[in-house]
Amino acid sequence: MKSPPWPKGKKLVHLDLKGAPPRVEYLHKLIELFSQLGVDGLLLEYEDMFPYEGELRLLQATAQPAYSREEVLSVQELARSKGMEVIPLVQTFGHMEFVLKHRAMSGLREMAHCVGTLNPHREEGVRLVMEMLRQVVELHPGLNTLHIGADEVYMLGEGEESKLWLAAPGRTVEQLFLSHVTKVARAIKEAWPHMTIVMWDDMMRSMSPDTLKASGLVGLVQPMLWDYTPNLTVDKTVSLLEKYHSAGMSELWAASSFKGSTSVYTCVPSTQRHVENHLQWLKVAASLSAGIHLKGIAITGWQRYDHLSVLCELIPVALPSLAACLQTLLHGQFSAEVQSKVAEKLGVSSVEVEVMERISAADPRFPGRRLAEVIVELNAVLNTDDIRFFENNMFVRGWFSPYQRQRRTVTPLITMQIHSQASEYLTILQQKVEAVREEMVQLYPDSTVQEWIEEHVIPVMAPLQRITEDITACVKEMVP
Repeated sequence: MKSPPWPKGKKLVHLDLKGAPPRVEYLHKLIELFSQLGVDGLLLEYEDMFPYEGELRLLQATAQPAYSREEVLSVQELARSKGMEVIPLVQTFGHMEFVLKHRAMSGLREMAHCVGTLNPHREEGVRLVMEMLRQVVELHPGLNTLHIGADEVYMLGEGEESKLWLAAPGRTVEQLFLSHVTKVARAIKEAWPHMTIVMWDDMMRSMSPDTLKASGLVGLVQPMLWDYTPNLTVDKTVSLLEKYHSAGMSELWAASSFKGSTSVYTCVPSTQRHVENHLQWLKVAASLSAGIHLKGIAITGWQRYDHLSVLCELIPVALPSLAACLQTLLHGQFSAEVQSKVAEKLGVSSVEVEVMERISAADPRFPGRRLAEVIVELNAVLNTDDIRFFENNMFVRGWFSPYQRQRRTVTPLITMQIHSQASEYLTILQQKVEAVREEMVQLYPDSTVQEWIEEHVIPVMAPLQRITEDITACVKEMVP
């Protein structure tokens, strides 16, 4: 069933740079593509890829160099030339892992073992956050909007200082959260009075309108309600947005997802899953009361669930998903005609990356397409039962079990057949891996290539390699 197209408001693409940060040349190609797809702005989450200076220099990535000041400026310049707004996202409360993981910053944690949450009672914590923001704002000339994060503030209220604070009559964890965010928002407004402040909404979902009103946060921030699920509950989401509106927050944002929200280790996204999320968001937008001003939607593309988790899907394999989601918003549906438009825009036969075929050999409309293709090919091989469960096949379990290996009581004839099959699979995998490596190094730093291979390929190849080595050792002892 068709919904009205996405109402007036910006369509932002979120680039999560805390994992697999694209080389700046590839970022430029992506911005060109986003412009053709109808994107109005970028939500840039730099984390440790920002070129922090002075006392914050330790926050810069060590696995690969952070972007240079010139590169950060070049991305903005190109985006602006395409009519896109750039909005930096700087975490200021939760998901501070990239800051608080450092021993020098560990005293600012809410709990010693929780490296994500900032202690809200320390003035130096607010000073740290404001210095991070100052450096980011300074490197974004003409900036009008800041996203201050503030989602998933785990373990809040569990620290000793928080427990003392909460011991006073009438104080709650909700108030503790709101007091810190309000303090940060006021400091931002004092430093940059013109600045629009956006924040994630999840920590406020259970709060009453009266609690929100009493916090002093109303009028300072614009909540961004995020839900990435294909079965997003429309009524519940509408009632949440209406609640924020009733508290006096009439300017609101939505956040959907084109990748990085299926599972923490997904390698290849399902376009249909993400399209369904956007179809639900269209229903939400169509159901809101007239007084709510939906400023726009951020189409998120998470690269990690948090700074210390594994890599999610890389951007190239998710570009068909992004294009499909944008066209769904523009048309209010994902009909066969819309699917055909997406495929034509990208120069492919299908929006599902696992079955897409190229229409032409050389097509600049899909930057990174060759990498997407070889990742899909490798992923298909990695997930075949014959390879993934090789150690459980009848011959390995029957003639080369751990018991037999340990005692060298093996049948050379059968074990050599096992060796031959394992070696064949290893050769296929190595060929596919080299094809992926060759394409990936052109778009990503070497550290990303190495991490991706170690996460996705080595765990599958290692058992095959062990078996071939063990068979060689056993047979050498048994055959003169």
